[in-house]
Amino acid sequence: MKVIICGAGQVGWQIARHLSGERNDVTVIDNNAELVRRATDALDVQGVTGFASHPDVLDRAGARDADLIIAATHSDEVNMVTCQVAHSVFQVPRKIARLRSSAYLDAIYSDLYRTDHLPIDVVISPEREVAKAALQRLSAPSTFDVETFLRGRIQLLGIVLEEDCPALNTPLRQLNEIFSSLRAIVAGVRRAGRLFAPEAGDQLFEGDQIYVFSHAEDVPRTLEIFGKPPQKQERVAIIGAGNVGLAVAQALEARADRIRAKLIERDRARAEFAADRLERTIVLNGDGLSAELLDEAAVPTADAVLAVTDDDKTNILAAVRAKQAGAKMAISLINDPTLVPLMGALDIDAYINPRATTVSTILRHIRHGRVRDIYSIGDAEAEVMEAQVLSTSPMSGREIRDIEFPEGALIGAVQKGDRIVKPSSETRIEEGDIVLIFALSKDVPEVERLLQVSIDFF
Repeated sequence: MKVIICGAGQVGWQIARHLSGERNDVTVIDNNAELVRRATDALDVQGVTGFASHPDVLDRAGARDADLIIAATHSDEVNMVTCQVAHSVFQVPRKIARLRSSAYLDAIYSDLYRTDHLPIDVVISPEREVAKAALQRLSAPSTFDVETFLRGRIQLLGIVLEEDCPALNTPLRQLNEIFSSLRAIVAGVRRAGRLFAPEAGDQLFEGDQIYVFSHAEDVPRTLEIFGKPPQKQERVAIIGAGNVGLAVAQALEARADRIRAKLIERDRARAEFAADRLERTIVLNGDGLSAELLDEAAVPTADAVLAVTDDDKTNILAAVRAKQAGAKMAISLINDPTLVPLMGALDIDAYINPRATTVSTILRHIRHGRVRDIYSIGDAEAEVMEAQVLSTSPMSGREIRDIEFPEGALIGAVQKGDRIVKPSSETRIEEGDIVLIFALSKDVPEVERLLQVSIDFF
């Protein structure tokens, strides 16, 4: 598979890492020579320096025989023109573009991306994906991370264990015996900054950050067992009325449970724009770091505060101030992964990484074959893979205890037909089964070998 990735920033780099690791022929284009050099030095990819929308640059990148082009530069217009040139000049069969501006995403303009107009096969909106991620965080407020798999039937929950957790100091094997009917499995544990896949004899301790696969129906019980009783969200404050903040407010208004939301925006024109597009949400114009304005927005009594401005440091400070004021929960939008370790120390309950969210979404759209979904954990420390088992896979026809999994990998759920199975050592993996696998980054290549992954894009 020959793939051209336009934009060598965080999103482009991560996609290139995934696809080149699967032995695809990947070329990266960026007008920043340093970013291109970083990609070619660290990854098994080719690099071209130049503007991705220029036909001669695409030609040098091999567009004449490319199977797929992913336009993920910082400019919507460059991404759109790149797809047009790739289609009109080089007849590239499949084109994906990242578009940020809401003006390009309005449903009434959806015909714009038809083949005979502006040929883009898949449009990815980072802001909309981040808004979805924020709403998922709100749906499980006592978690620091949450993601759904197997069409919403399994949730991955990130939980910090505190001193009142009933499951502390108990071997995981014993937990499975005590709660034998609970369809949940601890797949990963981060302790003292190190993430690992636990074994049956491992215990859980106060301060551990754990990742748990849970059947959607068992999520409330799972949270309770790990010391996080379900919390009702009735009052929410949003700091930042950009595309993300506005999308979250609109989604909250559309929900049936009538959440009372207040939105704070520093820019007066943007605040007025948001107010015109919202019906029940109160929009306040002012600084989200102002103690007086936080009081006016009822942040001290809020069930959750989302800091989703376009500045990481503002989001962190706003989340800290909200928690100090009395908010039960604070969620911060963080673009820079190096700031993530500060979250725990600053008492910020959860964070959203837009780049990781965008990467996962793009990979989900281009993997039409056996790997159906990928979710990146932490700062690319681990991955969750949702994949279908092939007849040629070394896993097929064997019980889990007989499969030679690497130390950092663990099966979290198995779908057999319409039935979801909680895996045990005796579970037999058959051709056609869909498996959810947690794997540390260093063990991903070995897991892919076990799956006999051959990516079918088409």
